Amino acid sequence: MTKPNTHLGIDRRLCGEPVSLGEGTASVRFVASADMGADDRGLVHGGFVFGLADHAAMLAVNDPFVVLGSADTRFLAPVRVGEEVIATATRTEQKGKKHVLAVSAKVGDREVLSGTMTAFALDSHVLDR
Repeated sequence: MTKPNTHLGIDRRLCGEPVSLGEGTASVRFVASADMGADDRGLVHGGFVFGLADHAAMLAVNDPFVVLGSADTRFLAPVRVGEEVIATATRTEQKGKKHVLAVSAKVGDREVLSGTMTAFALDSHVLDR
């Protein structure tokens, strides 16, 4: 597996542990914890699933200064506390600093999120601009 070069300080319990990392592709996983629950029935807040897919996308670019520019995603099914979620991202296009990535998150064979994210590999940290 390629070494991660971005998002090194991220809390992997909340945004996923890298499973695979290659040129233009990455997968991350987490087990949805009670801290991610939105209600007493165990529904996981969609922001955590989106964050997992975003983390996969940033790792697929794997540049120290990559940032998310836009996302067009759909939530397809709910996630419950205790379920393992795996998100994958694959670069489908690159033009200069712009990277377009197909993202998907699944619980087993059930797709729970699908979409496209556009990221930019900047020359310096976004907070230094």
